[in-house]
Amino acid sequence: MKKLMLAFVTAFLVLSANAQFISSFHPEQEPTNGIQYFKPTGNLFVGDCIPFYHEGTYYLYWLLDSGHHSALGGLGGHQWTLSTSKDLKTWKHYPVVLGIDEDWEKSICTGSVVYHNKKFYAFYATRLIDANGNVNEQLSYAISDDGIHFNKQKPNPFYTSAPGYNKRNFRDPKVIVDNAGVFHLFVSSAKEPSETAEDGALVHLTSNDLKTWTVNEPLIYGQLDVPECPDYFLWKGWYYLVYGRGGSTFYLKSKKPYGPWEYPRYQALDEDWVNVAKTAEFTNGRRIVAGWIPNKKDSKDNGHEIFGGSIVLRELTQEQDGTLNTGWPAEALPATTATLTPTGTSGNHVTKTGADNYTINTPGGLDAVFFENIPTDCYISFEMETSGLVEDWGLYLRSNATGGEGYKLSFSAINREVRLANSSIKAVDGLDKKTKVQVVMKGDIIDVCIGGKRCIVNRLYERKGAALGLFAKHGKVTFSAFKIAPLQP
Repeated sequence: MKKLMLAFVTAFLVLSANAQFISSFHPEQEPTNGIQYFKPTGNLFVGDCIPFYHEGTYYLYWLLDSGHHSALGGLGGHQWTLSTSKDLKTWKHYPVVLGIDEDWEKSICTGSVVYHNKKFYAFYATRLIDANGNVNEQLSYAISDDGIHFNKQKPNPFYTSAPGYNKRNFRDPKVIVDNAGVFHLFVSSAKEPSETAEDGALVHLTSNDLKTWTVNEPLIYGQLDVPECPDYFLWKGWYYLVYGRGGSTFYLKSKKPYGPWEYPRYQALDEDWVNVAKTAEFTNGRRIVAGWIPNKKDSKDNGHEIFGGSIVLRELTQEQDGTLNTGWPAEALPATTATLTPTGTSGNHVTKTGADNYTINTPGGLDAVFFENIPTDCYISFEMETSGLVEDWGLYLRSNATGGEGYKLSFSAINREVRLANSSIKAVDGLDKKTKVQVVMKGDIIDVCIGGKRCIVNRLYERKGAALGLFAKHGKVTFSAFKIAPLQP
């Protein structure tokens, strides 16, 4: 993915006389009936998500962003906000729970939460400008009785830098507490001085008392980029280490707490337009991923990404070898109205074999069936099955009656690839078998779930055609149980 390009425009957040950072976020005005694709009202956006679970409640902390990272001279001005749910359907939003209180705090950056000895501990990085005018990132933490009202601890920051690591990049602490009560922090940084051109590393700090910290061997090293926003968890016998690299999310797995690490067969968390995918457990052994879909420069389909966007949820499942899959949590499916009975036109190589079944057999080229008067915002579901080798097949979304001026969703079993407009995911297994596909088109977001194991999303602003097409090229594909339902307002 393209690295984040920050838009430096005039910040509308201001500092009051007592240095408390003020924003125009009003949680009581935000919707509570779901959080999939949520963004706060106005010129406010969601940044990095920090999910956490405790006693039946999913705590979704997220960075409140103003004007796409432009606040406080482009240093972010981010603060932690919180949304909670017990069922992933009904949500409660809170005011800023961990904010900027001092002039030197230029951003309350990404971190993590742990519950220990009846207290919530929130560890985070604070972005600041040092006495020499250099931007540094240093570690801070706060304690809470309820996970909502936090008190910052002194000294603040409590840890300024680790010997042998970069001070400018020293952020995103992931915290765990082991069975002996030792706190472990995994911190995004880079070795300094550089040993190779690829010097990104996760620093491993430990402490028994939160005062004296030991620097251990890095959890991972030799990364081309700083491994950002790490996540770490034990799930069904496997340890997982998740981290961002160049804007994309990767993970490693191991049977031991701190490695040696294994690279998985495919990277299901790596979606071009999902940033900082972090996870938390949920009821009945489930694990829910929260990330954010970035906006694009100038609201153009081909614009580069800019900081801040909308929340997106995924649900993890696990293969026997520990490989992870991602799907949609059932609770995140949008509410719809009655299923449509669309009308349209079919090519010469299209056969309708039921009310909602279509077979396209085109060994010599491409053919399609098009439906008319499709709502811009709708839910689409179908099953697809190929017969033999097929070059590619899929859907034309928000297009005209011939598939032009829209967005192409294409599948290739040969290449194990799925493409949605200018984005793609690779190493997609099972496309040569009968597979269920779900599509949500809502506003400028198009989100796709393939077989409950892989997802791809894109933010696409410009095309609003009212046609939808099914196509196949050089082969035979059957689309069955094809349904279209408008989203409820």
